[in-house]
Amino acid sequence: MNVCLLRISLRVFRTTLAAATQAAIQVKPRSFATMPPKRKAPTSAKGEAEALETKKQKLECSYKKKDGNADDPLREPHPFSAEAEENGVVLRKFYPHEMSNARALAYNNNELPRPIEVLVDAMEGTAGVRKKIGVKDAVVHWFKMDLRTRDNRALWMASQKAREAGVPLVCMYIVSPQDFEAHLRAPIRIDFMLRTLHVLKQDLAKLGIPLYAETVERRRQVPARIIELLEEWGAGHLFANMEYEVDELRREAKLVRMCAESGIAMEVVHDTCVVPPGALTTGTGKQYSLLDLFDPPEPNSESAREKVAALFDYEIPEAPETKRLSEKDATRFRALYPAGEHEAMDRLEKFAEEKIGSYHAKRNFPAQHGTSNISVHLAAGTLSARTAVRYARDRNKTKKLNEGIEGIKVWISEVAWRDFYKHVLVHWPYVCMNKPFKPEYSNITWSYNAEHFEAWRAGRTGYPIVDAAMRQVQHMGWMHNRLRMVVASFLCKDLLLDWRMGERFFMENLVDGDFASNSGGWGFSASVGVDPQPYFRVFNPILQSEKFDPDGAFIRKYLPELRDVPGKAIHDPYGRGAGALAKKAGYPRMIVEHKASRQKAIDMYKEGIKRDTA
Repeated sequence: MNVCLLRISLRVFRTTLAAATQAAIQVKPRSFATMPPKRKAPTSAKGEAEALETKKQKLECSYKKKDGNADDPLREPHPFSAEAEENGVVLRKFYPHEMSNARALAYNNNELPRPIEVLVDAMEGTAGVRKKIGVKDAVVHWFKMDLRTRDNRALWMASQKAREAGVPLVCMYIVSPQDFEAHLRAPIRIDFMLRTLHVLKQDLAKLGIPLYAETVERRRQVPARIIELLEEWGAGHLFANMEYEVDELRREAKLVRMCAESGIAMEVVHDTCVVPPGALTTGTGKQYSLLDLFDPPEPNSESAREKVAALFDYEIPEAPETKRLSEKDATRFRALYPAGEHEAMDRLEKFAEEKIGSYHAKRNFPAQHGTSNISVHLAAGTLSARTAVRYARDRNKTKKLNEGIEGIKVWISEVAWRDFYKHVLVHWPYVCMNKPFKPEYSNITWSYNAEHFEAWRAGRTGYPIVDAAMRQVQHMGWMHNRLRMVVASFLCKDLLLDWRMGERFFMENLVDGDFASNSGGWGFSASVGVDPQPYFRVFNPILQSEKFDPDGAFIRKYLPELRDVPGKAIHDPYGRGAGALAKKAGYPRMIVEHKASRQKAIDMYKEGIKRDTA
C-alpha cells in the first residue's frame, strides 16, 4: 500500500495537504499496516567505505572522526557533526553523532527499518501469544501524552476489557527525568502536565479508578519497572496510545516483547491523529467515521475499587529539580494556563462561540488575539484532535470539512497540519534525529555566532517584530504562529545560524512544545523541510511587521522601550527618524542588515546543497 504522504489525497484534509503535494520528493516509504518488504541487499562494506572516503576528501573543512564503525559505513557520523555537537545541537549524553546523509537516505530507500515498523513487527510477532493471555486481576492503561478521560481510545479499550472481565481498571503515569532532559521538555510544559495529572487523578477517582504515578530516574529502566508494576497488580493486559517519536516507538516495541515474555498482553493503538499514519491512501475513505469519539471509561465497581484501594493513596510526583519553575514564573504561568481537560473544553467552546468565524481573517495578526490558544492542550493530550475537529465541524453549515464557513474551514485545516507533521515523523524518522527532511541540506555550513544567538534569544536584535516575539516567549512560554515563522526565518536567513539551535530553544521554552510540529515548522522556515518553496524564500522582518502588526500594537506591548516611538517608525526606529528615542530608551540598532544577509543566505544555501558529502 503506497502511503507516500506527499502524494496522498485525503478528502478529509485536502485543504491542508494540497500544498505539500507540490514538494519535489519521490520517496515512497513502506506502509506499516503490513509486514515490511524484503530489504535490498547492501553493497559490500569495502565498496561503501571507499566511496564514503572519496566523498569526505572533497570537503572544504577538516573533521576529526569520532566513534566511527569501520564495519558499517552507515554508522559513520555526518562530516559536520563535530561543530554542531560543540554548539549543543546533539545531546551526546543520550544519542549518537548526527547520522550521515547516506544513512538518512537508507531510510528513504527502505534499507533500514523505520521505528514504526519495528513496533509493528513486535505487535505482529507476539500476536499469537498475546491472544492467548486471559484477563487476570486487573487491566492497566498507561497515560503518556493523552491526559484526558474523554475520547481516549486506549483508555476506552482498557475500560471495556476490565468491565467485560469484572476486574479493576488501573491507570498509571511514569515520570522520567531523563526523558524530559533528552526530549528538551520545557519546565513550563512539565509543570502543566503534572498539574493536569492532579486534575486527572481527581476525575478518575470519582469513577473509582486509581491513577498511580511514579518517578523512574533512568529512562532505560522504564520498561522493566512497568512490568514489575503490572506483575505486582496481577495485570494481564496493558493498553497505551502510540507516540510517534523514535525513542517512544522503539521503547514500545521492546516493551511489547518483554510483556509477552512475562505473560502480559500489551496493546498499542493509534489515537493522536485524526487520520492515523498509513491508514488511508485515497480520497475514498469515510471521513465521518474518522471523527467518531470514544466514551469516557466506565466506573470501577465497588468490589473492584476495594481491590485496588491502596493505589488511591499515592501522590503525583514533583517535577525533577532541573525542570522546576521559579515561584514567580509558576504563579504567572499557572494563571495563563489552567490545567486539565475541562479547561481545554472551556477554551474550545469559547473559541467556537466567539472567534472561529473570523479565524481566517485574524489568525495572522498577533495583536488581534484571533487564535484558539488550545495548542497546549493538543500537545499534552488534554484535548484530542478528533474532538477539536468534530466540535468545529458541528458548528459549520456543512458536514464536509473543507467547505462551509471560511473561518471553520481554515481552522480545521490548521489542526490538520498537526497530523501531517506526525505522518512525516513516522515515515521519515531521521527528522527526529537532528537531520533535515532534505538530507542534502545537512551540508550547509551554518554559523554558530554565540553573540548573535544570545541577541536573538533575548529579543535584542534591533528588529522590533523579532524582539517583541522573543519577549513574548519569555513572558508567556508561548508565541503566535505567524511570529514563529518570522523569528525562525530571521535566525536562519538573517543571522545564518543553524536552525536546530532555534528548534531546541523552542522546545526548551514553549508550553506547547510538540516535536513533530516544532520540527516541521522549523523545517518550513529554514527551507530544509517538507516544503515546495525554495531556499531563496526569505521573510523580510520589516515587511512582515508592517503587514501583520501595522499599528505596532504588538510591538509596543512587549517592547516597552519603544512605546513612545510614533507611527510607522515603530517597525524600524533607526531607519525612520526615531533613532534618538530608541537609543535613549536603550533599544539596540540592527545587528545585521537584511538585504546583505539575504544574499549571504542564498549563497550559503546554494553552496551547501551542491556540496558532496556523506
